[in-house]
Amino acid sequence: MASNSRCSELCLAPLRRRLAVIGYDVLLLAGVLLGATALALGLAVVLLGSEAVKLHDPLRGNPFFSTYLLLVCFFFYSWFWTHGGQTLGMRAWRLRVQGRDGLGIGWWQALLRFLSAGLWLIPVAYLHRVFGVGVGLSLGVGFACLVLLLALRLPDRLSETELVLLPKR
Repeated sequence: MASNSRCSELCLAPLRRRLAVIGYDVLLLAGVLLGATALALGLAVVLLGSEAVKLHDPLRGNPFFSTYLLLVCFFFYSWFWTHGGQTLGMRAWRLRVQGRDGLGIGWWQALLRFLSAGLWLIPVAYLHRVFGVGVGLSLGVGFACLVLLLALRLPDRLSETELVLLPKR
């Protein structure tokens, strides 16, 4: 693949576009997570009763709820990646994830891509919970790690995929 600005084939996506896609998709994912949380809270109210939920929030610190939200995130991204190769943010910024052979990716590649792309969250959680560093500084370090992961194309390398810039129509 060529790396200059005028590629005769599909070019690898530049860092600034990948960051823009992340920002777009995070807003969409926030809405999905809000809906998923409302569904879980509604289920808790049905099963436990509204008074019990008011007295003790059954979702706070619940490992099953955290796992549920993680799975919602995984399926949000992976479904789009395995069905057309584009999230809504990727469509807006003309990017597509594909295998190195130019074909679509499978669920295993999506899982590897999702897990490796989430590595930036480790320093965020570690700095905040273990060292008591403020949220702002933790997120700043995490963002720097995210940029490094994307610059090195670690999710692409580990999942044997590539994020390409599609031509203008």
